[in-house]
Amino acid sequence: MKGIIHHAVYDTYADWETGHATAHLRSGRFQREPGAFEIVNVGMTAEPVVSMGGLRVTPDLALDRLTPEGSSLLVLPGADLWDAGDELAPFARKAREFLEAGVPVAAICGATAGLAREGLLDVRDHTSAVLPYLEAQQGYAGAEHYRDRDAVLDGDLVTAGPTEPVAFAREIFRRLDIYRPEVLDAWYRLFGKSDASAFEVLMAA
Repeated sequence: MKGIIHHAVYDTYADWETGHATAHLRSGRFQREPGAFEIVNVGMTAEPVVSMGGLRVTPDLALDRLTPEGSSLLVLPGADLWDAGDELAPFARKAREFLEAGVPVAAICGATAGLAREGLLDVRDHTSAVLPYLEAQQGYAGAEHYRDRDAVLDGDLVTAGPTEPVAFAREIFRRLDIYRPEVLDAWYRLFGKSDASAFEVLMAA
């Protein structure tokens, strides 16, 4: 294994938003070096959760046992719970711990709101669904760093809106530097744009 990807799971998490990233990290296909990442699902506790799509998942690890040491990345999917109160705030605080330790964090959809409330978007370039969504979050002061793009990578932070799971995965792969540039470009063209001409590049990889 190349390393561990810690993937947050909680009730109502949007199961489709992180699937491209986790599936390709776990498969090891097209990557510069042989091997794959281990995906470890992290819950608030070890009790099973149910995704927005009705998938029942039992976490591998409880949040209070998660540390940045030995982790390659923390992935935070969106969820209805991000907009329903502060129940998921401990995941945003854990994201702060990871970023302060120099370990990448990737947040999509509602998880960007959680990071906004935690103050993690105030000095980093980022995106989300739309700027007004983040401006509605208490404590958010990062409007000048908002970028109207499909996904944004700034240092150790990847962000994306709810309609961009493929671009979200692309920026995760870019940060982890697992594909050669021409392979990353082909991967996105195939999975994000249905560009058949990219297929040969990936097969050659």
